[in-house]
Amino acid sequence: MRRSAREFDESDVRIRPSRRGSRPRTKDRPKHEDAVTARVVSVDRGRWRTLLAEGTAQQRAVTAMRARELGRSPIVPGDLVGLVGDTSGRDGTLARIVRIQERSSFLRRSADDDDQTERPLVANVDLMVMVTAVADPEPRGGMIDRCLVAAYVAGIDTLLVLTKTDLRSPQEFLTSYAPLGLEHIVTRRETPQEAQDPAHPGIVGLDALRERLSGRVSVLVGHSGVGKSTLLNALVPGTDRAIGVVNDVTGRGRHTSSSALAMQLPDEAGWVIDTPGVRSFGLGHVDPDELLEAFTDLAELAEDCPRGCSHLEDAPDCGLDERVAAGDAGSAGPARLVSYRRLATALRENNPWET
Repeated sequence: MRRSAREFDESDVRIRPSRRGSRPRTKDRPKHEDAVTARVVSVDRGRWRTLLAEGTAQQRAVTAMRARELGRSPIVPGDLVGLVGDTSGRDGTLARIVRIQERSSFLRRSADDDDQTERPLVANVDLMVMVTAVADPEPRGGMIDRCLVAAYVAGIDTLLVLTKTDLRSPQEFLTSYAPLGLEHIVTRRETPQEAQDPAHPGIVGLDALRERLSGRVSVLVGHSGVGKSTLLNALVPGTDRAIGVVNDVTGRGRHTSSSALAMQLPDEAGWVIDTPGVRSFGLGHVDPDELLEAFTDLAELAEDCPRGCSHLEDAPDCGLDERVAAGDAGSAGPARLVSYRRLATALRENNPWET
């Protein structure tokens, strides 16, 4: 027998429970006040290797995963993060990264100048060590220029390390950067007469490099085959970073390091981060207006240019050509101006800030 609507009361109402549960959703996230600070040393397939209690007797490695509330925020070697969960570091345990501390610096690059996608490399470093060989493979100043721009934008100091100087004198290459006052260290393999153990020759210049790295967080950047892994194996004994060879046909090195790795220098004298050898260092993430400021030797000469001058070859009344030709920028002026204009043209043609 059917009942009329007036015969129903609240006891007849049936509510189907939600498949997702009855607990109301909230935007309030836990504050994780119990999180402990750790340093990220490597990243591998969605897992972060961190170092907890750095510099104490309780120092230990802890593997962690990203907490859901962090979304897709990049977490890179050098980051200081907050961990919760199982932070014992025992095999099979997994902590959670719930917080990324404010960074003092953040080094990025893009795949190429027409790629606007930023690729984070490392965080919280204060020195970029640009490693290049003077021969085998041939040095490429364009790579150094790009690294200098990226370091300038990130607010990181720079140091140029020249390797394999037993194969060729470094003076000609150094002349190109003399106007910048760029700090540099020259390294080479010991000769059999210099080596205490001829079967395992050391590296001349390693002590000077070790002194510059002491007390700092540094990142090594360079093409494949220039000798980064050789330097690291000498700086941090037991690291055993794979050492590659240079292709006889292309003159380029083969990638041996597949991911960035932060390593603690002996006696806790600082940190050094090795990055995979790169074939290019794109600046698609850099605002073209920041580019000239990174070329400090040319920026001073450009102060007399008309307001709004692009400083490119077709720029009317640009005074850079005349002043560089007069030698005001030093012996490296012409090469530096060509390098600047090549980068500036590429950035302006693919400039995301002007679209």
